[in-house]
Amino acid sequence: MKRVAIIGAGAGGLSAAYDLARAGCQVTVYESDDHVGGLASGFKQPNWDWSVERYYHHWFASDKHILGLIDELGWSARVIFPRPVTVVYHDEQFYPLDSPMAVLRFPGFPFLDRLRVGAVVAYLRYVARWEPLERVTAHEWLSNRVGKRAYSSLWEPLLIGKFGRHYKEVNMAWFWARIKARTPRLGTYKGGFQAFMDDLADRVRSEGGEIRLQTPVTEIQPTGDHGLQVQLEGERSAFDHCLVTTSPPLLANLAPSLPDPYLKGLMEMKSMGAVVMILSLKHRLSEQGHYWYNLPKTAGFPFLSLVEHTNFVPRRHFGGEHIVYCGDYLDPDHEYFEISQYELLEKFIPALARINPAFEPEWINTSWLFRTRYAQPIPPINHSRSIPDLQTPIPGLWFASMSQVYPWDRGTNFAVEIGRQAAARILQAN
Repeated sequence: MKRVAIIGAGAGGLSAAYDLARAGCQVTVYESDDHVGGLASGFKQPNWDWSVERYYHHWFASDKHILGLIDELGWSARVIFPRPVTVVYHDEQFYPLDSPMAVLRFPGFPFLDRLRVGAVVAYLRYVARWEPLERVTAHEWLSNRVGKRAYSSLWEPLLIGKFGRHYKEVNMAWFWARIKARTPRLGTYKGGFQAFMDDLADRVRSEGGEIRLQTPVTEIQPTGDHGLQVQLEGERSAFDHCLVTTSPPLLANLAPSLPDPYLKGLMEMKSMGAVVMILSLKHRLSEQGHYWYNLPKTAGFPFLSLVEHTNFVPRRHFGGEHIVYCGDYLDPDHEYFEISQYELLEKFIPALARINPAFEPEWINTSWLFRTRYAQPIPPINHSRSIPDLQTPIPGLWFASMSQVYPWDRGTNFAVEIGRQAAARILQAN
């Protein structure tokens, strides 16, 4: 019986734990928070039936890894797939851009450019391969293929919003993956993502796995006999294998005995942080019922996206409250990570009136603020050469994180894929 420690109880860690426990391994999952779920975790108010994710999440109809796991567990009836409306900003108006006809009607650039955009999207979705595309930046490739007017009106603001000053570094393979894998239909789990994570954690426990919450790991050291010591506060445990599902810098801190070149590679992997403020409102913000607003910072918006969650999931699940996210990806040293919740809310409030001129601050029932300095990896040219293998140079120590799902974008679907891949490799290892 292999003894396996897993660091992190997010989607990747729990899916790996499920496979390993079911295969007969002795599995212990360590999670520093008081809940499972990682970045997909949620919270619930006493008058709510469903939880709200701390960082907005949904599934695409093409997310075969997580939907396949759910089907395998017999929970497919718990997944719903509404089709909410996503809009982009242009000239003080918002326009849907989630179908070929919507692209043809978009007034942000001339009609011939709209045809070029449609042709490029079709090429990326049905013909292109990602490997050649990682040799060029998305900024260069898109501006050359769709034209500077279409690029500057449509995709450059989104790249700037997502990656800030790094947007010209991002390779085209990352953009290809967004076109290739995403669908207009968006899905969620009945009860919210936290309900799914709790259900998965319960299944891990039923298979014999142990999940220890509020138990941070402080160090991982090889023992010299192909084993590992996992150090907790005041406790040390021996394992045959350890799978770390956290950020690259945290792995570097946990395992300082990794070779210096490997540690250097981990620390050089750049990422953006995320800041999300969630509002409970007395009234609906989007009069048109739009779900997702892409907001260009060049137009003066103080955050990247506004998401009216209750235009996706009915507000009856939240005590009749209207739930709105204001979210942004930012450099980890941005002021939004330091200022108070009240100061940040004051910066955000004027933007809400641009969505609905009738908005008043008195509409706000309450707000919640969540911040993480590791949320979105930044993939430069030829990024595949920098991706660490699942097996680290230390025997028995494994690493599976969002930084390794490239060229795909972050999300629970690819966290499940890489977690299960790591579990399969551990089962095959001596």
